Amino acid sequence: MWFKINPASGIPIYLQIGQQIKTAVASGALQPGDQLPSVRELALELTINPNTAAKAYQELEREGIITTIRGKGTFIANQETPLNSKANLELLNHNIDRLIIDALNMRLDLQELKELIDKRLTDWQKNLNREGQT
Repeated sequence: MWFKINPASGIPIYLQIGQQIKTAVASGALQPGDQLPSVRELALELTINPNTAAKAYQELEREGIITTIRGKGTFIANQETPLNSKANLELLNHNIDRLIIDALNMRLDLQELKELIDKRLTDWQKNLNREGQT
């Protein structure tokens, strides 16, 4: 698989794994129904503790990103839940709040944060448009 972890980054490994899977789903690199490695396979591939891999998958399953079918494996979930469901909006608002808090702690003012977000959104839009054309 394509996971790249950085143990020295200060970001817990399980969060790095989760973020990479979420990014792959958001960009379309992973589609509903795509199978992920088992916890054991992921732990061996990344040379990490199986509990760390399991924690990453547990968080993603709690968020509805993946689903585990006993005896079959772990898969990218069918996003049947509307994106504007209350739980999804609460999770998104929580993540936005964390971003704002992190930015303020880095002494970034809110206008700088807004400009940074606008730039990233533009970059994502370009990437999504480019992938849609291939």
